[in-house]
Amino acid sequence: MGMTMTQKILAAHAGLAEVKAGQLIEADLDLVLGNDITTPVAVNEMKKMDNQTVFNHDKIALVMDHFIPNKDIKSAENCKCCREFACRHDITNYFDVGEMGIEHALLPEKGLVVAGDAVIGADSHTCTYGALGAFSTGVGSTDMAAGMVTGKAWFKVPSAIKFNLIGKPAKWVSGKDVILHIIGMIGVDGALYRSMEFVGEGIKNLSMDDRFTICNMAIEAGGKNGIFPVDEKTIEYLKEHSKRDFKVYEADPDAEYDEEYTIDLSELKPTVSFPHLPENTRTIDEVGDIAIDQVVIGSCTNGRIEDMRIAAEILKGRKVKKGLRCIVIPATQAIYLQSMKEGLLETFIEAGAVVSTPTCGPCLGGYMGILAEGERCVSTTNRNFVGRMGHVDSEIYLASPAVAAASAITGKVSGPAELGL
Repeated sequence: MGMTMTQKILAAHAGLAEVKAGQLIEADLDLVLGNDITTPVAVNEMKKMDNQTVFNHDKIALVMDHFIPNKDIKSAENCKCCREFACRHDITNYFDVGEMGIEHALLPEKGLVVAGDAVIGADSHTCTYGALGAFSTGVGSTDMAAGMVTGKAWFKVPSAIKFNLIGKPAKWVSGKDVILHIIGMIGVDGALYRSMEFVGEGIKNLSMDDRFTICNMAIEAGGKNGIFPVDEKTIEYLKEHSKRDFKVYEADPDAEYDEEYTIDLSELKPTVSFPHLPENTRTIDEVGDIAIDQVVIGSCTNGRIEDMRIAAEILKGRKVKKGLRCIVIPATQAIYLQSMKEGLLETFIEAGAVVSTPTCGPCLGGYMGILAEGERCVSTTNRNFVGRMGHVDSEIYLASPAVAAASAITGKVSGPAELGL
C-alpha cells in the first residue's frame, strides 16, 4: 500500500523509503517549540541529561504567550527561566514582550514552519502547522527537552482518516464551523492518535486562516495531527512569510485510510459547541435562548486577521450589550498593528469591547477574562472543559468569531442572522 502525506513526511525525516501505521521510528526535527509554561519544565529535565547543549540554536522557538505580560510572581519566574535559557544557548527565535504573539499564530507568520517540516511543540495545539503541509504535533516537556538536545523524536507512525471537503461555505461559515462540525460528528476521541488528512475540491474555498483553525483543533478530536495538501494558496503564503526552502509531499493514490468522510461545506451552518466537551455541538438554529456574561474573540484558534475583520464587520456601528464583557485579543503584534491600520481596533472600542495585547490568557483560565461561578462565555478558543476558563461552575460555548461578535451584541448565543446579516 501507498503512504499518506503524514507517513511520507515521517519516512523522509526517519531516512526510510517507507513507513507503515504502527511502526516506531526516530525522526529528525526541523523545529522544537516551547512556551512560558512548558519550557521551564523542559529546562529542568535537560539538567538531568549528560548532554545539556541544544542541537541547533536556530531550530528551537520559545514563545512567551500564556501569562504574558506576567500576571504574577510565578509567571515572572517562569519567563525569567526561559529568558536565561535562551540567552545561555543563544536561541535565535526567542519571543518575549514586544515581539511575542500567541505561538501558533506567530510561528507561521515568522516563516519558521514550512511545507514538509517535522515539528514538535510542548503545547497540544502544535498540530496547527499542518495547514502548511507540515507534520506537527504536541508533546510533553520531557520530549521537548530530548528534542532540544538531540534534534530527534520517537514516533509511532499514525494511521489516517480522510476528510473529503466539497462545496463552498456560505457567508459567516468559517473554518471554525467546519472543525466543530467534524468533532461533533466523530467525537473527541474519533481520531485518537490518527492523522486527520483534509482533501477535496472544497479546500480551494478555505483561506489559510480557515485551515490553521481546522488543524489547530485536530487534537480536540484526539488526532495526532491535522494536515492539508499544499496548493497555490499555501505556496503563496509560504513565499510571503518564509525564505526557507520547502518540500511538497502528496498522498499516494493507494494510500490506506481507516475511514473516509465527505463533507459538503455548502450545507454547513454556524456551529456552537456546548459545555463541557467540544463534541457537544449544535447548529445556530438549535441553540435556544442562552444568556451570556462574556465574549472572548482571539486565541491560537481564532485570533488571526480574518477573525478580527469578521468580528469588526459585525460589531461596526453596533454596541456590546450593556452588562456584558467583550474581550478581543489579536494573536500577534503584526495582527494587532494591521487591525489598527484597518480601523478594526477603533470599531471594537467604539462598540464597547476591550482590546488586549496578544496573550493566551483567558483560554486556559490564566488571566484577562476569568469566569466567576455561574457565568457563561461565548469564546473563539478551542476547549470548553469544566473549569477551563475559571470557576468549575462556569460554562464555555465555543464558536466562530462571527457567532461570538453577534452574541456580544444580543447578550445571548446568537448568529449573525439575528442581526439581519
